[in-house]
Amino acid sequence: MGLKLINVLNKNERKKWKKVKKMTIDFEFRKQVMDYHIGSDLIKYCYQCSRCSDNCPITNVTADFYTTTGYNPRANILKSLLGYKDLIFSEDPLAIWGCTVCDTCDEVCPQNIELTEIFTFLKNESTKQGNAPEFIYLQARAIFDSAKAIPSQPAIERRREQLGLPAVATPDVSELQTLLKNIGADKKLK
Repeated sequence: MGLKLINVLNKNERKKWKKVKKMTIDFEFRKQVMDYHIGSDLIKYCYQCSRCSDNCPITNVTADFYTTTGYNPRANILKSLLGYKDLIFSEDPLAIWGCTVCDTCDEVCPQNIELTEIFTFLKNESTKQGNAPEFIYLQARAIFDSAKAIPSQPAIERRREQLGLPAVATPDVSELQTLLKNIGADKKLK
């Protein structure tokens, strides 16, 4: 970026640019991203057309006019392909966790790249580092403790009864906890 252009940037953008200039490329991370994608040769053909970001409902409600803030799938793919691991994981958690896996980006991609696979990989890496948003750990703890993502509520049980639906079976908490411990998920809980 030339001297003239860097003078045009606002204070926050200058900080970001300086951070990127100092950023090191993590080739191992880049390889992991490419290997994680089905058909690792395919992802390298992402030509940054921006269709993923243009059609993403989360980008639509979180990004500013220039998409410099908020969730941006195109930016995540670009940073991943360039190996900017530190930049990805040092940003606002929305940068990774904004993806709701609606698959809109996958459907509109002209190169048929499965972007949501990469976003899942980034979320998993974030969790491994202990950098996932707190609500992820709280939800995981609730599932570990009760074997349910959403605890039963008396109002829901009454409504099911009114509709003639059978009662929800009580899950086997110890069985689920055994499964989660066997895969090491209990060690990821805070």
